[in-house]
Amino acid sequence: MSIKLERLEGIIRKEVSLILMTEVKDPSLKWITITDVQLTKDYSLAKIFVTFPQGQNELLENCEKAKGFIRSALSSKIKLKKVPHIVFVHDDSLERGNRIEEILKNTK
Repeated sequence: MSIKLERLEGIIRKEVSLILMTEVKDPSLKWITITDVQLTKDYSLAKIFVTFPQGQNELLENCEKAKGFIRSALSSKIKLKKVPHIVFVHDDSLERGNRIEEILKNTK
């Protein structure tokens, strides 16, 4: 992976986090944590991995509803010829890690 791609992923992660916290009108989206961004090599698609508090699975649907606004707000913050399409993906790696840790703790 190139340095430029990694840096751009970090910038997108930071800017989308700020947009969710300050600009999106849905107050439930302020509790979302962006864990990772994966950008395609041609910058056409950005997969944004998110986690949210327990029992808040409908927040992924709210993210999908707000992604047009998020993409347009992102276009004013980063200078690219074409802002990537956004896809939100639930990141369950923290839950899987906690489950594995619990299993290991119980086997001792």
